[in-house]
Amino acid sequence: MIGETLGHYEIRGKIGAGGMGVVYRAHDKRLDRAVAIKVLPADALTDENVRKRFRKEAHTLSRLNHPNIAVVYDLDREAGVDFMVMELVPGDSLADRLRGGPFPAKEVASLGAQIADALDEAHEHQVIHRDLK
Repeated sequence: MIGETLGHYEIRGKIGAGGMGVVYRAHDKRLDRAVAIKVLPADALTDENVRKRFRKEAHTLSRLNHPNIAVVYDLDREAGVDFMVMELVPGDSLADRLRGGPFPAKEVASLGAQIADALDEAHEHQVIHRDLK
């Protein structure tokens, strides 16, 4: 998908992949900003139940408003591809950060508090996160 365009989003690079999709770094040509785009994996595009779950995830996330939860900007389908456009949060992955050795206890406590606060926000909206990273 790198180099392709979905709507007015130009796919620039792959960020990661998981069970519910592949996430790419993209450029929003309309608003001239970097975004993250999550697309369903190719094998899920014809499974209507997976597509419904993906749309439900986007709708649910779009109602959350918290500094430690990525903002959902858009949900669309083009050329048979379902995709969700989200805030691109810059930085290294946790796995990359851990390659440099363990975090100091104070940083672990701070990160844990931020995660718990974001989960509390989600839980207040009856959202249960099953794939915490």
